[in-house]
Amino acid sequence: SVLPRPSRRPSAERAADVVRHAVQAGLLGDEQPVAGFLDVEGVRDSVAALQEAFAETPGVLHTFAAKAASLIPVLRLLADTGMGCEVASPGELRIALDAGFDPARIVFDSPAKTRTELRQALSLGVAVNADSLSELARIDELRPEHSSSVLGLRVNPQVGTGSIGAMSTATATSKFGVPLRDPGMREAIVRAFVERPWLTRLHAHVGSQGCPLELIAAGIAEIHRLAEEINATLGTQRITSLDIGGGLPVNFDDDEVRPTFAEYVSALRTAVPGLFDGRYALVTEFGRSLLAKNGFICALVEYTKNAGGRRIAITHAGAQVATRTVLMPAAWPLRVGAFDAQGRPKDGPMLAQDVAGPCCFAGDVVAHDRELPELAEGDIVTLYDTGAYYFSTPWAYNSLPRPAVYGFTTAEDGGDVRLAVVRPAQSLDEIALESGLEHAGALVALGS
Repeated sequence: SVLPRPSRRPSAERAADVVRHAVQAGLLGDEQPVAGFLDVEGVRDSVAALQEAFAETPGVLHTFAAKAASLIPVLRLLADTGMGCEVASPGELRIALDAGFDPARIVFDSPAKTRTELRQALSLGVAVNADSLSELARIDELRPEHSSSVLGLRVNPQVGTGSIGAMSTATATSKFGVPLRDPGMREAIVRAFVERPWLTRLHAHVGSQGCPLELIAAGIAEIHRLAEEINATLGTQRITSLDIGGGLPVNFDDDEVRPTFAEYVSALRTAVPGLFDGRYALVTEFGRSLLAKNGFICALVEYTKNAGGRRIAITHAGAQVATRTVLMPAAWPLRVGAFDAQGRPKDGPMLAQDVAGPCCFAGDVVAHDRELPELAEGDIVTLYDTGAYYFSTPWAYNSLPRPAVYGFTTAEDGGDVRLAVVRPAQSLDEIALESGLEHAGALVALGS
């Protein structure tokens, strides 16, 4: 059984210790005006909470969705906790292998797998979830006779949309999976299993942020019913495992973790009691819910100004790190903390301010009209709950460098902060190389 980890200080308190330490160590300032920080023990706590929630269920493989933190040291940390890895591209497969994941504990999901990618996964023994009946036909052609890969089919249960349409993958017209409720498709899915003795898994993922537990549970109930129908049709348990995806939403309003993994499992037990009777091995694919609240971004306030009666703080954290928040502010709001130039929490009268980024478009604002202690040049803003996606998958807008990322641990009394480099800040030389420096004259030569 998995023992619960002792409770720790709130993440915002630990972040304050780290901000102060980072400033003193020269990791935040004029030369490094933005950086990401990841709480190592917080990540371990989150994994432990997931494992504890499923502790009474045999045969569960918990995989981490690599897209949520495509950083090899982070993936290696997760491998060390016993996690597997879910990947959705050849790049993610490569970094998962480099991070040390056993291929047998890797699951490959993507709606656009090439023949080359499928050959590699099948030769390595990586599990593959086909996204369509056409992909199954391609696997028919490519599958080695003695491949050890577990092979499944992703089904879209078409149970509806959460509050963020772009994050909902079980809509009527979703690009993912075989649409279960379209005319003739249920029969086609059953027939696909009848014709392929090597097809032994069903997969569904309802969505993530904005999807309530009831909607997620409804989607999983649909694939459980389908598995029962297929096995009954075949007269044997052909389907031996269910990949139930991830998608637990994250609370971005305060420090509290809600919903919890325990609440997620409780919702599943209510909606699909047979899911936990041991007849099906289970696979999960959580990402954001494991890391979001365990990371934050710090950025220097470079200037402040007033425009149209509004105070604006120009910082170095904008759309290049907080892309979703800038482009969809209502769906992805972030909490903002204010620190002085020494890394100490600011106090004083609150003032409504916009917190803007460095990108050259007007919408590059991470917080609108936010009540904060008055910010000044040299202060530091902290964007909380950004441990997943934000600093691990930056946008190269304006050729802005990828920020440095550090992992940290803190003592419970706040007196000992330890940092380790996860990824150094991208240099201008690296930006130039990535921008084709070695081929600078290629187009001139082509036209001469």
